[in-house]
Amino acid sequence: MREKFSCRECEKITQPPAPFHVTPRGFAGPNLLAMILFEKFAQHQPLNRQSERYAREGIDLSLSTLADQVGACTTALRPVHELIKAHVLAAERLHGDDTTVPILARGKTDTGTHLDLCQG
Repeated sequence: MREKFSCRECEKITQPPAPFHVTPRGFAGPNLLAMILFEKFAQHQPLNRQSERYAREGIDLSLSTLADQVGACTTALRPVHELIKAHVLAAERLHGDDTTVPILARGKTDTGTHLDLCQG
């Protein structure tokens, strides 16, 4: 909800611009979206565990809502990804990180590398 203001002298009506939303018609602000993405991709925290953690704090964020937000963010960040990819692939040599990380697989936990996660 945005207030409208009117000038008593000229009767001109003004209204501040709508706040910026990262995702169209989205409810989540940039800080929440950054936290969800950081937990998912940098901390390897699955969305179902994030949803459970938010529920313990009294915040109802279902798994499907979190997945929708991640999908919308990946679409919004695609141009930045393409620029970084072009910059990295322009290098003469690339270093690959083969540090292992646990990855949830169907019915079990698998082992992958950071490189696997970046390509998948």
